[in-house]
Amino acid sequence: MTPDQIFSLASTTAMAGWLVLLASPVIPVWADRIAGIALPLLLSVGYSALILAFWSGSEGGFGSLAEVMQLFTLPELVLAGWIHYLAFDLFIGAWECRTARTEGIRFWFVVPCLGLTFMFGPVGLLLFMALRLVRRFQTAPAAA
Repeated sequence: MTPDQIFSLASTTAMAGWLVLLASPVIPVWADRIAGIALPLLLSVGYSALILAFWSGSEGGFGSLAEVMQLFTLPELVLAGWIHYLAFDLFIGAWECRTARTEGIRFWFVVPCLGLTFMFGPVGLLLFMALRLVRRFQTAPAAA
């Protein structure tokens, strides 16, 4: 497969997971299994294969921004980085859904968090954590 084909397949796979998460209120067990386990693991296998195949041919490192930029001069490693984002963001989105269900947070409050997690990863996680904090303060017993 070409890197473009792998990119398309990985992106479609992740998108399927996000659609499953949007259906999670009606299929919670399947959403957990598909979007929370199976698809992130599948993406992780693809990521691992790319890293194993192309890491040794790369230059750069993690000591400076310039070294990190040099790591991503190979298209296959940029693709691996993209799949890394897809896998982790989907995993976090599934965790948000599972946690909201456990903590009694209405799904409609989680949807914006999912959208931001999908588009901007850590921003969505930050919003979800803020939502949980607000929820805790609302449900905390009043001090006597």
